[in-house]
Amino acid sequence: MGAKIISGKEISQEIRNELKKEVQELKEKHGVTPGLVTILVGENPASVSYVTAKQRTAHDLGFHSVQENLPEDVSEENLLNLIKKYNEDPSIHGILVQLPLPKHISEQKVIYAIDPRKDVDGFHPVNVGKMVIGEPCFIPCTPAGILEMLARADVEVSGAEVVVVGRSNIVGKPVAILLMQKRKPVGNATVTVCHTGTRDMLFHTKRADILIVAAGRPKVITGDMVKEGVVVIDVGVNRIGTTPEGKAILCGDVDFDSVKEKAAAITPVPGGVGPMTITMLMKNTVESAKMWAGLPNEVG
Repeated sequence: MGAKIISGKEISQEIRNELKKEVQELKEKHGVTPGLVTILVGENPASVSYVTAKQRTAHDLGFHSVQENLPEDVSEENLLNLIKKYNEDPSIHGILVQLPLPKHISEQKVIYAIDPRKDVDGFHPVNVGKMVIGEPCFIPCTPAGILEMLARADVEVSGAEVVVVGRSNIVGKPVAILLMQKRKPVGNATVTVCHTGTRDMLFHTKRADILIVAAGRPKVITGDMVKEGVVVIDVGVNRIGTTPEGKAILCGDVDFDSVKEKAAAITPVPGGVGPMTITMLMKNTVESAKMWAGLPNEVG
């Protein structure tokens, strides 16, 4: 029997349908419209694509959405002033500055400049600190999406051996922290984090009941590195070529074909974790709008 496919595309659509109803209710019952501003510096094709998708999704959900396009050579001071403007704008509940930024702008300064109460990316140290100690906060979108996928796929996490491959601040570290916490329905796991300094990767991946891979390298996890019945969440998106028609050929950090023969469940690439990231950004923005309106919410 082949592995169950955990479809981020399907789960993402479920959540978006829920959010659409919630946004309509916020408007009708409370006069609240979630507001999101996305700030793009320069014209990096990948960044343009990501921001366009975020704005399209915000519009589809009924948000008040604003797009700010700044030139590549915009000064750091001007960018920080723009963030300050939206920090003070009551119609905006979420501020997202698309990364990476040009080298003359400090990403740290930009992240620190965003009001933590509008930091729907979950990157501000105030939100990171709250996440570590288990307080309500904005959770980084990709880890939040992974938790939703595990929950909605009915994966038993409590007591499980979870191995995370990758220690980035955006995925590896936060998802490890979240899964080890006493969270319901997804948490209370025993978590191991592997990285480029890990001496015996195979020893750890073979033990995993749940394997989360965010290594940034194509097909780094193969079938001989996992045990029967493992649940695999593949975060990676790698471009490995193009079709004759010029369409990108994508693969994950997991060798899907060999691993799916042993896995109980696995996410595909594309169509796995990717769609969840934007959806969780939208969920964070809705929760922020509720927080600013004094309504019950999940972020503080």
